[in-house]
Amino acid sequence: MSTDIRSAKRPEPEKVLTDIADYVCEFRIDSDEAFETARYCLMDSLACAMLALQYPACTRLLGPVVPGAELENGARVPGTGYALDPVQAAFNLGAMIRWLDFNDTWLAAEWGHPSDNLGGILAVADWLSRNGTPLTMKDVLTAMIKAHEIQGVLALENAFNRVGLDHVLLVRIASTAVCAAMLGCNREQVINAVSHAFIDGGALRTYRHAPNTGSRKSWAAGDATARGVRLALIAMTGEMGYPTALSARTWGFYDVLFNGKAFRFPRPYGSYVMENILFKISFPAEFHAQTAVECAMKLHPQVKDRLDDIERIVIETQEAGLRIIDKTGPLSNPADRDHCIQYMVAVPLIFGRLTADDYEDEVAKDPRIDRLREKMIVSENPQFTKDYFDPDKRYIGNAVQVFFHDGAQTDRIAIDFPIGHRRRRKEGIPLLLEKFRHAIREAFDERQAARIEQACLHQQELESMKVTDFVTMWTR
Repeated sequence: MSTDIRSAKRPEPEKVLTDIADYVCEFRIDSDEAFETARYCLMDSLACAMLALQYPACTRLLGPVVPGAELENGARVPGTGYALDPVQAAFNLGAMIRWLDFNDTWLAAEWGHPSDNLGGILAVADWLSRNGTPLTMKDVLTAMIKAHEIQGVLALENAFNRVGLDHVLLVRIASTAVCAAMLGCNREQVINAVSHAFIDGGALRTYRHAPNTGSRKSWAAGDATARGVRLALIAMTGEMGYPTALSARTWGFYDVLFNGKAFRFPRPYGSYVMENILFKISFPAEFHAQTAVECAMKLHPQVKDRLDDIERIVIETQEAGLRIIDKTGPLSNPADRDHCIQYMVAVPLIFGRLTADDYEDEVAKDPRIDRLREKMIVSENPQFTKDYFDPDKRYIGNAVQVFFHDGAQTDRIAIDFPIGHRRRRKEGIPLLLEKFRHAIREAFDERQAARIEQACLHQQELESMKVTDFVTMWTR
């Protein structure tokens, strides 16, 4: 007589799973700084999404899975007229937010962009609200803080990139957990959902590295947050979970994908990540290069009229930057160029700017860019690496210096942390607001843009706003 596997005695769920479930189900966020930063993160993420709508390579991926598969009470996709099931809506918004590599960033042993989770969070919140479970924007901000925290704390001392896995697996895990809680899953169902998120394994980093660098890196996060929503919906049906999904001998995540090592957690879940998140304000560029671009911008006036006289350009960076974005040889597409520190330094040295358009073929064909790239020497500065991992600093330092054939040289310009860093918030927030205002006016007429801006500028008013009212303002 066969035994129902669902009734067989199973081990208790492991602590990694229960800690995440307890956090999303029970933990109360009481940090005013976290909520304020989450509001800025919401504005910045949606600004990035609106800017992405200018690029056909992004917009051709949007909409329902098949033509006509829209829902009257579906989740609305900001910047569009689509009303979709929450899984596909999450993919749409997640891809838009990440498309230009301009949304927030978290850098530790693993890297990533925690605002990628907003695709799933806002889609679920809007879908629930249109189908009998009204939520407010404070619910959205709370879920954002918790998603940031799960993704960021998992990244602190666990380097998935070292085993070839892409950081979007952390988006899938965080989105699964917070979306399951938003959907009303109980503790056991959240544990089950998160176990499935780990069992999914992880995407390879193939699409981020030469010779395969490509545009999947712009929609991979949308795919991950959408998968999180799907797994949460599956868990709601009562589908069983896998209590030792990570630690099972031979078949668990650790043995199969993490060289047999268990995760390390230097701190419990709270609101640390949102409070310390890094905003990409000035440049749509891979974050390890942000301060290098700023250095190059400062050097532009000194070198713009002497480009042919340059002998060499010395770039000092962190070990992570050296490993990820030090690229020589041909760069075949925008996805290749926005992950090349040499390209991201050459453009501002020549033009005094770096925008999303500067990664397109029209700019990239300028022969001066590759001539400067060939003169660049990129090396690790150990102090930059040390400060990068210091939990009280989280610096992302770079230095750039230009040397000329006649023996002259520029100053060595070194910057420890970019404008989007917590230590430059006072300087950065006005620029973030400027980025936001520009983006919404690119996407909407002045009247609609003004309504959106007014709704986002005041903390208490935004928190009390109905999700449906907020999302409707962003639709066409």
